[in-house]
Amino acid sequence: MLLADKVVLITGGAGLNGLGFATALQMASHGARVAIMDLEGAKPAEAAKQLGDEHLGVVASVTDKTAVDNAVQQILAKFGRIDILVNNAGITQPRKTVDISAADYDAVLDVSLRGTLLCSQAVIPAMERQGSGSIICISSVSAQRGGGILGGPHYSAAKAGVLGLARAMARELGTAGIRVNCITPGLIGTDIIKGKLTEDRKAEIAETIPLGRLGHPNDIAGACIFLGSELSAYCTGVTLDVNGGMLIH
Repeated sequence: MLLADKVVLITGGAGLNGLGFATALQMASHGARVAIMDLEGAKPAEAAKQLGDEHLGVVASVTDKTAVDNAVQQILAKFGRIDILVNNAGITQPRKTVDISAADYDAVLDVSLRGTLLCSQAVIPAMERQGSGSIICISSVSAQRGGGILGGPHYSAAKAGVLGLARAMARELGTAGIRVNCITPGLIGTDIIKGKLTEDRKAEIAETIPLGRLGHPNDIAGACIFLGSELSAYCTGVTLDVNGGMLIH
């Protein structure tokens, strides 16, 4: 039980086929009490119920500071602490550079980058009082290789921003006992790619990956377990590639 007695907050975690929910399941199986934060329409309370009665679903948009702060207070009221934050919420759009509108830019940057900042700001005071904490930020291989398979340049920029933000927070918060690390997934088989790639195209992409397959949500969940647990106690400011070898650098 790598996360026994730990309290975890996962943003954007209500989608049952997504990275966040897969992480919630694995963390719960390792003894964590999990709070899932998501939009009202995503039904985070129902998702949390699937983990068991001891878990919690809270409604908030990660782009709304007041809503995020209120959700974090709900979690603290129920559990008394927050040990791990997984900044998972994010959206993508397939756009060419010249086609990115102001609304497109705001939507993608707000969720991935502003959301990571606001949720981190909300939990840091509790972690400072505890003298410990682990913040895990989900970036993307797109930030490292200059574009992915589906997302536009503004998605790459948002995810690159997450890397820079996480590294700066790691440097700032280390003396408070708070570790901050990133995961950069490759192409993962979640709802975000559903209907956007044919099976033939997926097979073509898999042939270019050294491990010969697309990623599974559980691949990312396992990396979150590592970064959230004491197995990674001397890791901060790390970027952990989970891409099957899609990018080796």
